[in-house]
Amino acid sequence: MTHHHPDHDHDHDHGSDLSPVEARVRALESLLVEKGYVEPAALDALIEMYETKVGPHLGARVVARAWVDPAYRARLLAEATPAIGELGIGGRGGEHMVVVENTPDTHNMVVCTLCSCYPWPVLGLPPVWYKAPPYRARAVSDPRGVLAEFGVSLPETTRITVWDSTAETRFMVLPLRPAGTEGLSEEALAALVTRDAMIGTGLPLSPGSGEIRP
Repeated sequence: MTHHHPDHDHDHDHGSDLSPVEARVRALESLLVEKGYVEPAALDALIEMYETKVGPHLGARVVARAWVDPAYRARLLAEATPAIGELGIGGRGGEHMVVVENTPDTHNMVVCTLCSCYPWPVLGLPPVWYKAPPYRARAVSDPRGVLAEFGVSLPETTRITVWDSTAETRFMVLPLRPAGTEGLSEEALAALVTRDAMIGTGLPLSPGSGEIRP
């Protein structure tokens, strides 16, 4: 006779809530700890850092502040590193920041043609495609085509400017504020700012769109 074990079912149900990527990360984490390659405390500290101390949610705060505060926006565009530091954001990879602003006539896009220099404090880990040779080459030679592949269709009259990051200068895009957001709080505005919008391969979300931020 088979006995029903509710705890076992509960664990199984909980595990089934994980996405395939989350399940793979969980398995890799367990393996690294089991083999002694990583101390659990060090892993926890690393996870905490990317959840709280660096990442696109911090860049989104910078963008939202610039959208609601013209004086801050001016400081950000003039000297980005200290302006970002005003919000308590900074560190290695964010020492020499330059923020470029999208306008109705100009769209900016960031690439690193030589390697994968990236503003870690404000954007976190770079996406895999950012480091891939096809993106690094085509972002320069065919930026409009690359944007179309990301689902961004711009008017032919819009000028696209591509900025090449280096270890000395790392760029971040200040996207256009979406229409219909006049009554939103700074926190609500930050929730509309995607990582891709700050790289220039995407646009901010629209209010109530229900989209998932990458």
